Parts: sequence; structure tokens; C-alpha cells
Amino acid sequence: MITVRPEPIHTARLTLLPLRGEHADEMAEVLSDPGLHTFIGGAPESAEALRARYDRWAAGSPDPAQAWCNWVIRLRDPACPTGTLQATITADDRGATAEIAWVVGTPWQRRGIATEAARGLVAWLRGHPVHTVVAHIHPDHEASAAVATASGLSPTDEWHDGEARWQLTIG
Repeated sequence: MITVRPEPIHTARLTLLPLRGEHADEMAEVLSDPGLHTFIGGAPESAEALRARYDRWAAGSPDPAQAWCNWVIRLRDPACPTGTLQATITADDRGATAEIAWVVGTPWQRRGIATEAARGLVAWLRGHPVHTVVAHIHPDHEASAAVATASGLSPTDEWHDGEARWQLTIG
């Protein structure tokens, strides 16, 4: 059973806040660029659709062996949302594996925000019973590969749905 719940995480420039339905209106704007979906698929969602999804995520996984941890990435100066971060933590015989992902809105890209958020998340995960951190990255998504590398993950020879598995063993 996994009992990990998202909590605020603070980095030098960011506050990672547990994601809730009330974040949907501002996040619909942050995630409105169709170009964000080039590598992750889909299309921008309405605030209503995001609110329903965020409420479902905040309620937690129905599987007691899995925890859903999701955050809004907020820049402190100027104070504004810039993206989202997630960790799906799954229990296994060694403790747990965390699969992480991030998305930063187009206006805030190329500022190191995704890297800072992902590093903050990996540091937070080290304080929990997580032994492996995993990210799946499209082979052409150089920016996400750079974020993963800066966060300590390395590419493996494994693939899942056309994406390379990146991994960090932390315990």
C-alpha cells in the first residue's frame, strides 16, 4: 500500500503546489498552445475538462498500490502558474517506483523551469520509499531529454509506446 500524498515543494524560484480542481481555469490558459501536444498527443482542454480531471487526480488512485501525485508549477516572481508536474508512485517488492512527467507552458519554456521542477520532485522522492524514478520521453523531444538528464535520469534500451525509458536508481 502506498500512502504518499503530494505536498508543497519549494525550489529556488518555484513553488510546486498540489494540483486541485480550482487550478483548472488558470491552467487551461497555461496549457492552451496546441504545440504543447506535439509529443504528448491530444489537444488543449477546456477549463471544465481540466477541472474534472484534476478533481479525479486529487481524489487519488483507486488502486491502493499506487499514488497519484500532481502539482502546479508556480513561478514566485512574477507569481504565476507555468505548468504541471506529476509522479505516479507504484508499490513493488523493493518499495516503490515513481514515473514522472512534466509540461511547461510555451511562454515559460527555455527558462529552466521544467529542470528546476523535475529536480525538486526527484529530491522530494528521495524522502519517500522510492527506489527508482522513471520518465518516458519521445526520441525527438530534446528539451525533455535535457530535463531528464539534468535530473539524474539516464536513457535505457527499453521503449514503451514509442518513447524511450529514462531511469534513475535512488535506493
